[in-house]
Amino acid sequence: MPERTARELFLGEGPGAGSGSQNLYVNLGPAHPAMHGIIRIFAELDGEVVVKTDVEIGYLHRAFEKECEIGPYNNAIPFTDRLNYVSPLINNFAYASAVEKLLDIEITERCKYIRVVMSEISRVCDHLTCVGASAMELGAFTVFLYMIKAREFLWELVEDVTGARLTISYGRVGGVKADLPEGFGIKVRKAFAEVRQVLSEVHTLITGNRIFMDRMVGVGALSAEESIAWGITGPLLRAAGVPFDLRRVQPYWAYDRVEFEVPLGKNGDNFDRYLVRMAEMEQSMRMVDQALERMPGGAINVDFEGREIPVDAYVDRGKQGKTEGLLLLPITLSPNLQGQGRAAQERVNVADKRVVLPPKETTYGSIEGLMNHFMLVMDGYGIRPPAGEAYFAAEGANGELGFYVVSDGGDRPYRVRCRPPCLPPVAALPRMIEGQMVADIVPTFGSVNMIGGELDR
Repeated sequence: MPERTARELFLGEGPGAGSGSQNLYVNLGPAHPAMHGIIRIFAELDGEVVVKTDVEIGYLHRAFEKECEIGPYNNAIPFTDRLNYVSPLINNFAYASAVEKLLDIEITERCKYIRVVMSEISRVCDHLTCVGASAMELGAFTVFLYMIKAREFLWELVEDVTGARLTISYGRVGGVKADLPEGFGIKVRKAFAEVRQVLSEVHTLITGNRIFMDRMVGVGALSAEESIAWGITGPLLRAAGVPFDLRRVQPYWAYDRVEFEVPLGKNGDNFDRYLVRMAEMEQSMRMVDQALERMPGGAINVDFEGREIPVDAYVDRGKQGKTEGLLLLPITLSPNLQGQGRAAQERVNVADKRVVLPPKETTYGSIEGLMNHFMLVMDGYGIRPPAGEAYFAAEGANGELGFYVVSDGGDRPYRVRCRPPCLPPVAALPRMIEGQMVADIVPTFGSVNMIGGELDR
């Protein structure tokens, strides 16, 4: 071990003095406030110009894919909440859809519309957070406050439906946890009016603002070819002018029954990414309005074969003795179980007792319902897709969010693999910031909308 020495250095002294300038090596993060505590950018600087960077993402590791493989299929839902925690509903639904594909079942029409509505509300929440935080990091703190106020209106909607604001765990294999609450459409329209007002105010504040444009236009740009080569999808790819949107190119759920436009940019820089996200929020609200108008009634869950089953059929029909009326006791559900009654479960879930938990009234009101419930949650039982593999991709707030699930015929996934939309743009971050000014690192990193939970590799 060499002996360590320390001495005081004065300006003009040191190894660089008298022999010309030398590059400076700087750590940004993980303690830097803009790095979210989980990213370190090791930058080589020539004055204020970024010469070379190394982005390290290994500060957050939860092994969430392996966690998904140690419990029954529905046990993975809370883990998916924590991928992109600002838009967890999309994560829930994408994972559930992969398992449903493995089971070869079709969810109900009402459930498809509910998934569209809740996914688009989540997308708006995500974009509000991204744009607001990015603006704050450039000094536009008022914009951040406005955007978070707008997000609050939408999170109240999410709370009404799911009972939670962030870790919602609302998706289920075969459907959703509960139907939409009464009067939900009226609340949505009121919240959207507030959000549209905020977006208009933000456009006024920063879209043509000289300082904002100087910090965003031409900064952190990636061409369409480079974006495709890096595997980038979502707003960053569309900002480069590539019209790739999974909701349009391979429609799923009810996206083929709502009209929307795919906003595009031209230059692929930070400013175009901002404009694309602002326009996408308008399109998301447009889709939700249409979906609420066209949402059908009917079941919300289907069985493992895709059949809609009346909720009373979850009771084992008195062991085929047609005694269900005698066995079902009248139950008054707690207010916190709103939307999980028999009628609601029929509308939003697959009618298959081998996949979907019985309604709470049935669980608490009959021995068959109670047995059905335990059969689905007991170790060694539960949902058992046939051996095989399936991949399902949804358009997440940051791009293609895919789940690859392998079944060996047991009651838990043999393998779960996630294709997170954040990883490719973070991998391409050195390409975006090298050659830029050191002050451009933060706004470019903000435009990527890095989500730490998705970088868990």
